[in-house]
Amino acid sequence: MNARTKLTVAYLGRGFSGWQRQDSARTVQGDLERAIKNLTGVESVAVVGAGRTDAGVHAAAQVAHLDLPVSIPPDELPRLLNFRLAWDLRVRRARHVPESFHARKSARGKHYAYRVSWRQADLPWRHLRSATMPAVDKTEAFAEACRLLCGRHDWSSFTVPEVARRGAVRMVFRVDPVWRRDGLEVHVFGEGFLRYQVRRMVGALLAVGGGRMTTSDIFDLLDHPRPGSPLPTAPASGLTLERVYYRCSPRITG
Repeated sequence: MNARTKLTVAYLGRGFSGWQRQDSARTVQGDLERAIKNLTGVESVAVVGAGRTDAGVHAAAQVAHLDLPVSIPPDELPRLLNFRLAWDLRVRRARHVPESFHARKSARGKHYAYRVSWRQADLPWRHLRSATMPAVDKTEAFAEACRLLCGRHDWSSFTVPEVARRGAVRMVFRVDPVWRRDGLEVHVFGEGFLRYQVRRMVGALLAVGGGRMTTSDIFDLLDHPRPGSPLPTAPASGLTLERVYYRCSPRITG
């Protein structure tokens, strides 16, 4: 009998063409499914993720589920799979869950973090999960724009037109900037995000902080949603999916 199993996985996105399996490119889903096939000998076992991270985007705690076709203790599964996976993809935890659990449909919220460095560091590994961008000068305007991006909005201006046509209303609970001596982190908490939404939100925030946009521009993009608006999209290298929240997770509203 198959056992529904929840996986928590981490990966460095630069080596992957996103989450979703592809015939001619390396993906997180594809690598996981090949490792499971190698471990179990079962030809096809689908791994369902909580969301489809784009090419180059990282994850510290992406969630997935699968129906494990053989009896393997969950405590042993991370070690057995990691032995079959490359260094830039790790299974951190595994546990059995009720059959009703679905990694995507059961999710109640997500936390993304975008990391920016103002300059290249002398230690190259410090930039594996960050993007190097010009420093923000207008910190008060940046903080005000963060507050404007909270709430339930139509995010059509912050995604691609084909996605916006399927419905773009989502709730963003918090947008928290954390200032560092040599950079910035932007932590975004929401019930779910559209393709490129977080990276375009960050792109707009950085444009406000650099004086290339104003908070009035942000308000206008939210008040008058326009699919395909010419917003800057922050590089994928700075974005990490930090956590997926489920009903039993701590509350994420401020």
